[in-house]
Amino acid sequence: MIFRISDNILSPLGETTKENYQAVRDGRSMLCRYDAYPGIPQPFTASLFSDEQNRLMASAGLTRFESLAYASASRAIRESGIDPGSSRVVFILSTTKGNVELISQGPSDESILYPCTAAQHIAQRLGITTVPITVCNACISGVSAMVLALRLLEAGTYDYAVVCGADTQCQFTISGFQSLKAVSESQCRPFDIERLGMNLGEAAATIVFARQSEGDAWAVQSGAVRNDAFHISSPSKNGEGARLTIDAITSEGDIQKLAFVNAHGTATLFNDQMESIAIERAGLQGVPVNALKGYYGHTLGAAGILETILSMASVDDHCILGTRGFTEIGVSGQIKVSSENIPTSKQSFIKMISGFGGCNAAVLVTKDAEPVYECKPSPRLETKHHVRITPTQVLVDGNEIAFEGEGKSMLTNIYKRRINNYPKFYKMDSLSRLGFVASELLLEAEGRHPDSSSSDRAVILFNHSSSVQADKAFQASIQDPADYFPSPAAFVYTLPNIVAGEISIRNHYQGETSFYVLPAKDERLMELIINATFGDKHTRSVLGGWLDYKDDARFEADLFIVENQTL
Repeated sequence: MIFRISDNILSPLGETTKENYQAVRDGRSMLCRYDAYPGIPQPFTASLFSDEQNRLMASAGLTRFESLAYASASRAIRESGIDPGSSRVVFILSTTKGNVELISQGPSDESILYPCTAAQHIAQRLGITTVPITVCNACISGVSAMVLALRLLEAGTYDYAVVCGADTQCQFTISGFQSLKAVSESQCRPFDIERLGMNLGEAAATIVFARQSEGDAWAVQSGAVRNDAFHISSPSKNGEGARLTIDAITSEGDIQKLAFVNAHGTATLFNDQMESIAIERAGLQGVPVNALKGYYGHTLGAAGILETILSMASVDDHCILGTRGFTEIGVSGQIKVSSENIPTSKQSFIKMISGFGGCNAAVLVTKDAEPVYECKPSPRLETKHHVRITPTQVLVDGNEIAFEGEGKSMLTNIYKRRINNYPKFYKMDSLSRLGFVASELLLEAEGRHPDSSSSDRAVILFNHSSSVQADKAFQASIQDPADYFPSPAAFVYTLPNIVAGEISIRNHYQGETSFYVLPAKDERLMELIINATFGDKHTRSVLGGWLDYKDDARFEADLFIVENQTL
């Protein structure tokens, strides 16, 4: 359990949590239709910052994205009263694409496109001295970041966590979601029978968490991440991954105390249907459900944090916020949705969310919870197998394996000679191919049949360059207005966590999948995060490690299987 000591929301609706909450309570939104957006031939509806708002929050030496995140985080830190320079403070940035809007300019230093670079710039400006951690877990990044904060603080690694989620929109992201036929030209209608798709939005949201309670406080009581192991861009039809997250964080007693479930509610056909099934299967059909995308659109890496903050504010106001755009139920799962604000006296809620790569996450958030300080034994971990792949070498448990070719061709040769039964390999981007081959060699060394399933194995991956190769490939498809052809398949792979999803789908893993981007290959920090993953009592082993693919001549897989021997 960790405790909220301050927060901030910065969006087109306002600069503070109070301004944003009042706007939403009043039913206001900044969603509007854009018929002539640079580089986008089709109309769309979104909630974007105005030129004046961008000017006011700009910080010299920071990009637009970095300025947005810094503005929100600095306000939350000031309100919290913590010393950001303390070695007991960690900065966790949640984002899907960071500075990707700069990719169209062809920056001379591509490292500006790495989310960890933005995290470093923001952390330095905030005065934070510890190594920042960037969570790149698709749309669930914000909730994933809160789960990571929960684990690191409960483990005693830090005393405070500044968790900031942010994303901006640009030709890259808008065209990508349009290529998936997921974007509505009109304002979105979550869970409604007439829903036509999602709207996108810009925002930053920050929560400062403390390890110990500092009076009357909101607490993240529990959190979990699970994978559907179904498809990289379509959610499981039976909502299995989402249901597993809810089951992992709640007991029967918790369910009775819930004011509501704040759903992802993107207003896409498949997401809303899946969530309704998952909520019903988790036994929550009697609990009110709401969604906030009708006010902000989908703010990507900010969504999980922004919507958690608003949900806390609404419970403080004894109010369940209405689902803007909803009129008539249009999903088969038995859920209770209302467009009107409803009073409540209960003081806890679930925030659930899902994303590409089959990932799902949820947190149970409670007001005035009795602090529980458990003395959890440190897991006794044992590394079972290890694989390292570079452009010129393949090592399995320290033994060199000979293969033809170098670089990218070597990966294809390994696939043909040692695997060769998963044709989807040829559709993957380079990062996913590298992770897939390395994981197959690991599982071969383990002696486990590739079709065996597991709900207690997590896939936890780290790198430095995120999905830069796939980003550049997708940008090439939209760079020339005369040759504009955004590919949905190419866009999906611009999310680095997709490789974890590919490994999970291949092996039917329904445990946690998480992807972190770090300033460098920091084995100490990686070990801290992996050790903290075992704070989820359902996780018994981790397939994880370093997986970076800058280009065909610079890549490295350094993966291992580690098991908890204390269970």
